[in-house]
Amino acid sequence: MARLAREKSESGIYHVIARGINRQNIFHDKEDECEYLNRLDQYKKECGIELYTYCLMSNYIRLLLKEEKQLL
Repeated sequence: MARLAREKSESGIYHVIARGINRQNIFHDKEDECEYLNRLDQYKKECGIELYTYCLMSNYIRLLLKEEKQLL
């Protein structure tokens, strides 16, 4: 059964969590983390997102962000 679509936040603020499958590492070294942060910086500019805070651990990430402009 498919999951229901998430509702769009009225405030535009989202708490995003991503975890490795079976809690496996998604970052193996500092280079992986730097690459992730570089891409995150690129996409936040392209998509109009304000990043309030983030946490990178070896097997998961947490982001607190705000959608600034509406995407079509």
